[in-house]
Amino acid sequence: MPRRRQRTYRALADINIANLVDVVLVLLIIFMISAPLLQSGIEVNLPQTRAAAISEEAEGVVVTIDEKSGIYINDVWSRLDNFEDNLVSELRAKNVSSVYLRADSLVPYGTAIRVIALIKETGIEDIGLVTGREEEAASGPSRR
Repeated sequence: MPRRRQRTYRALADINIANLVDVVLVLLIIFMISAPLLQSGIEVNLPQTRAAAISEEAEGVVVTIDEKSGIYINDVWSRLDNFEDNLVSELRAKNVSSVYLRADSLVPYGTAIRVIALIKETGIEDIGLVTGREEEAASGPSRR
């Protein structure tokens, strides 16, 4: 009787990374699309300055005034007559004592001052004004 040749199995040493690359590229595309959506939900056109802009990621409550003079506390709409109560409850919930004001560049000065006065009436003295960063190229060369 002829002898059968036994099969010998070897370990497969090659790693197929094509599927891994596909998954990583899909995740990269998803994160690129979703990253801008993670920013604050109220769209405002911030005034542009050359001064250092305050980071919106700092700890505190963000008060936003949109171009139609709508007032939002951490992206939740608030009426002016119960603004102080809403602000105090939000400050207690986050356990912070600073407020950052984001106001559209078209908001009337009086509206912004009225909101700042209401913030100060709650006892908050640490108010940061959030602005956009002015680009050097947009303003042209500086004259000295």
